[in-house]
Amino acid sequence: MSTTRPYSPGDRGPESGGASRAVPASGQVRTLRLNGASGIVPSARDFTRQALYDWGWLPAATGDQRAAAEDVLLVVSELVTNACLHAEGPEELRVGCTAKVLRLEVVDLGTGSPAPRTPHRAGRPGGHGMFIVQRLCLDWGVVRNADGIGKTVWAELAAPA
Repeated sequence: MSTTRPYSPGDRGPESGGASRAVPASGQVRTLRLNGASGIVPSARDFTRQALYDWGWLPAATGDQRAAAEDVLLVVSELVTNACLHAEGPEELRVGCTAKVLRLEVVDLGTGSPAPRTPHRAGRPGGHGMFIVQRLCLDWGVVRNADGIGKTVWAELAAPA
């Protein structure tokens, strides 16, 4: 699961006390246009956080559920930041949810392909975004747009138990 827990893996962490709703069984997708917006990364995180609330990921009833939601928000930040830094900015964020998987997609007009820095050097600044995505996600990849301009970078994370 998460490598970002602020407590040991056996510890569930502080409980929220709030009841969590069931994650929807049927797929749902939400879209946020980002082209030309200011404060893109915080906007993307806020949009995703609201979807997590609506879909019952938040408020988290356990430490593992809280860690899963934090992982999603971290991956959104990394994907959107990469599009800002390396792909002329993101055009759109899509967040999709089923009972088992949450899928994030960031659409941009860039020509490059993201890849984890190899070899990964934890002590050096920068270049950790796709390494983090690779570590936290079930899978991720890149799909080129049919017209040849731009791409969609996607990542999938497991729904909390």
